[in-house]
Amino acid sequence: MKFLVRAVTAAATAALLTVVPATTAQAADPPTRPPVSGTLNTYNVSAVYVAGVSSGGYMATQLHLAYSARIRGAAIFAAGPYYCAQYNAAQATYGCMDDLWPTYLSTLKSYPPLWAAYGWIDPVANLSGRPVYAFRGNGDTVVRKSVNDALVSFYQHFGASVQYDTTSPAGHGWVTPYGTVGCSATAQPYLNDCGTDPQNAFLRKLLGSVSPRNTGALGGQLVSFNQSTFAVNGYAAGLSMGSTGFAYVPAACTAGQSCRLLVALHGCKQGRAEVGTAFVDRANLNQYADTNRLIVLYPQAVPSAVNPNGCWDWWGYLGGTNYAIKGGAQLETIMNMVRRLDG
Repeated sequence: MKFLVRAVTAAATAALLTVVPATTAQAADPPTRPPVSGTLNTYNVSAVYVAGVSSGGYMATQLHLAYSARIRGAAIFAAGPYYCAQYNAAQATYGCMDDLWPTYLSTLKSYPPLWAAYGWIDPVANLSGRPVYAFRGNGDTVVRKSVNDALVSFYQHFGASVQYDTTSPAGHGWVTPYGTVGCSATAQPYLNDCGTDPQNAFLRKLLGSVSPRNTGALGGQLVSFNQSTFAVNGYAAGLSMGSTGFAYVPAACTAGQSCRLLVALHGCKQGRAEVGTAFVDRANLNQYADTNRLIVLYPQAVPSAVNPNGCWDWWGYLGGTNYAIKGGAQLETIMNMVRRLDG
């Protein structure tokens, strides 16, 4: 999940590709459903939320800020503040992962009001009082604590209600009861078992309350769909996105009951092309979705010539300066999926 960016020194590139050996965790296998090929339908969706880890965490902030009128809250694992890279690969590496450069937090805070005035993102007043959950693993050496702290400060500056979890010894990854590597590991599939359930914590923060997760057979359907249908260019691969995305739809939502929608964004080297459906199956989201009328959308990024580690575009690797605002290629492609699901 380490971020590979362009225009970095050979030494920095080597450091980015160094991975701590995995410690296998003896996690319980989650209840899963095999994917069924289909398309995204429209459901009775009352609210939309976003969650992400690593590059997916950065993409989550981009979605949240650009569409804060629609996206009511965010859960961010192992990532920093909105527009941290500022369309600069070196800044992404040294200021938004490492702490060798500053994050320029005061500058980052100045962009949203200005861009909202231009109509490039939704009004920042939407963030006031809205729920945000931030997770920091104390064993994470990929994204430094000062960067996570800057994420929290950024959201607090705009009045968001932030819960900051800094109690875990986790390495760089998504912590889940169904993790397959040890808690302190930084290794594929970046699903860390720390004996805790942060999904319960962040869903309570976002939704207000949650019912216990389903630990038996899942009753919903995992739909695989063609992402090119929603791609702004009609060709997902041209956006470093996979041909196939996933959505978990509980039976209650299929039956027309009011449901909420969570967009769940994997990190680098964590998509279907690298680890299959490990994130989809083991993120501990479908299990909560089943008992809380929650649809979960799993967009997929893939490796490409400009993005060899299958990261989401949080520093502008596709070449567009608008990657973090309305009109950004990946951002709008994901929002097209959201528009289909919530009508």
